[in-house]
Amino acid sequence: MTNYERIQKDLIETPKIWLVTGVAGFIGSNLLEKLLLLNQTVVGLDNFATGRQYNLDEVKSEVTEEQWNRFSFIEGDIRELETCRKAVKGVNYVLHQAALGSVPRSINDPITSNEVNISGFLNMLVAAKDEQVDSFTYAASSSTYGDHPALPKVEENIGNPLSPYAVTKYVNELYADVFARTYNFKTTGLRYFNVFGKRQDPNGAYAAVIPKWTAAMIEGEEVFINGDGETSRDFCFIENVVQINILAATGPESSKNQVFNVALGDRTTLNTLYQTIRVALNECGVACDTAPTYKDFRAGDVRHSQADISKAKNLLGYKPEYKIQQGIDKAMPWYVGVLK
Repeated sequence: MTNYERIQKDLIETPKIWLVTGVAGFIGSNLLEKLLLLNQTVVGLDNFATGRQYNLDEVKSEVTEEQWNRFSFIEGDIRELETCRKAVKGVNYVLHQAALGSVPRSINDPITSNEVNISGFLNMLVAAKDEQVDSFTYAASSSTYGDHPALPKVEENIGNPLSPYAVTKYVNELYADVFARTYNFKTTGLRYFNVFGKRQDPNGAYAAVIPKWTAAMIEGEEVFINGDGETSRDFCFIENVVQINILAATGPESSKNQVFNVALGDRTTLNTLYQTIRVALNECGVACDTAPTYKDFRAGDVRHSQADISKAKNLLGYKPEYKIQQGIDKAMPWYVGVLK
């Protein structure tokens, strides 16, 4: 039995109360679904800035009525401290996912990114500390590594941030560390590397590469690749991310006041990614034979990214179940069902 299997068994036997911020978003709704399937009680908080009601509706369709009744939703904004205090009331574990993602979005509007990702994060920290929750796990970001050239990325070695978004995520880690030193309130940060999977929105100017390309291929539109296509990323399937959130929330004292890479520990170029999606869609009955169009490199992007995940393996028992091929194969039928 893996550590993750053991913890799931323990949670079913002794249910807890969880808060998921950003619950109507891509990662938040997947966390909600898993927790409800484990018969947990979940409070969700979202202001629908980037989250969607249909994500919650889909989760409802995936669980039993009894499980769904264990979910309560608060529509509110993490920039309001009293909303955060209301959300954490009586909660055991906080999974803080609410944020304004996207490097380009932060470049276009750094003020709003700062308000949500830093001021909102601080509100959640204060509320959770005052409520004395059992654990606080938050979404950090691989963007924190900035211009540090070494591969794979190791948690202790970061460079200069390359975007306002990266600054906000680094400040989250600084605040978390200060709260541990000042108030003995210890948290766990999860540096996500290019997460993908069902419910990741393909629409909008700031859509991530996999859903954006997938939607374009399904709809017979042009696919654009920034740069020469040899830029590489460590793509991580959503179910690996759900696993590490649960491991981090329930983890031992040695895993607190730490940050962990959340990834596969591998690299895939954009050219390879394109071919992988194309083949998977073909197997779903969607013919995609058009070559992609190459554009200029995008401002604020790093050339290569790959995580060292040994720390998460050693301290949390993290064991990613899905490689990129398996994740793509599992995600494509969902996109075809939604978009076709």
